[in-house]
Amino acid sequence: MAMDTQSAQEVIQFPCESCGGPMLFDADSQRMKCQYCGRLQEIATDASIPREHELDDGKEDEDTDWGMSQQTVKCGSCGGESLIPARQTATLCPFCGSAKVLPQPDTANIKPESLIPFRIDRDDATAAFRAWKKKLWFLPSSFKRENTSARLAGIYIPYWTYDAGTSSSYSAERGDYHYRTVTKTRVVNGKTETYTEQQRYTVWHWVSGEYDRFFNDVLVPASGQYDAKLLERLGDFELNGLLGYKPEYLSGYIAERYSIGRGRGWEEAKARIDDALRGDIRSEIGGDEVRSLKIDTGYSDQTYKHLLLPAWNANYTYKSKPYRFMVNGQTGLVSGKAPRSAWKITFFVLACLAVVAALVLWYASSQQAPPLE
Repeated sequence: MAMDTQSAQEVIQFPCESCGGPMLFDADSQRMKCQYCGRLQEIATDASIPREHELDDGKEDEDTDWGMSQQTVKCGSCGGESLIPARQTATLCPFCGSAKVLPQPDTANIKPESLIPFRIDRDDATAAFRAWKKKLWFLPSSFKRENTSARLAGIYIPYWTYDAGTSSSYSAERGDYHYRTVTKTRVVNGKTETYTEQQRYTVWHWVSGEYDRFFNDVLVPASGQYDAKLLERLGDFELNGLLGYKPEYLSGYIAERYSIGRGRGWEEAKARIDDALRGDIRSEIGGDEVRSLKIDTGYSDQTYKHLLLPAWNANYTYKSKPYRFMVNGQTGLVSGKAPRSAWKITFFVLACLAVVAALVLWYASSQQAPPLE
């Protein structure tokens, strides 16, 4: 299929000093590797602590030079936008697998200052996918057996991280369970019997207080091209592995430009912070139940970082239906969707119902009236 490409641009290249061949980043060695002669070359890594930037520093659309000229391409099928090195051709969209990619003019964006390089290579990602699908329940047997052909694309996904201090005041009703003994009667075999049982009741009282907490590195995806649940199940990245941005790490991979701005990312981070505070404050209040909880939170010292984090993204088909999975490029954790066997699910449900019915019949036949007290 023909593919539209942007005109050639000047680009930083990484030729091999031995043979002149292209050098790409190699996840196994964490070095640059020549694709022709196999020569390895160290990368002058920057392991300094990433800088935090004030959230309201006014730097929304500056610093577009990543150290490697990029071209923005827009897929005509799904609308996803990504950055690829100039002169690199893309035969498949990394988001939907479409073979036709339409370029659009580049736009300004904040430069990522830190990244986690790929530590899982393509072969390891493929092996992780095969191991993952073998562990899933209710998969069609043919899907488990077949060597599923997946179109893997190594992508650096943009993320924001946010730090913030919080100071909350709260009020609520705390409920504590108490128990009392009550006397009741019942009719068994035509005779009235008296028995006692413990009855629970709740005592409510108002509480209020203050709660402070500092949140560090609340991680929010800056891409809107992926299923949010897939990204969430991709697992936590180990941010202590962050390195200073260098274009060498992008050689051989795709870097996506963020589509969720810093302000919108902060709103998502704040929603997560609020959820965490609600859980913390409920625990702080204690008791058996909490109701009418009201929280007023102030934020301070808000900062952000812009990162690139590695993931293998793949599309595959089974019986003409598309599916997607992702592999964490640092840890190897797999997140994805897989086909399910309707008859296996039906058989399992029927088996569970049969077990429940058998237990009910056994209980009914063995139940005896409790002794008189």
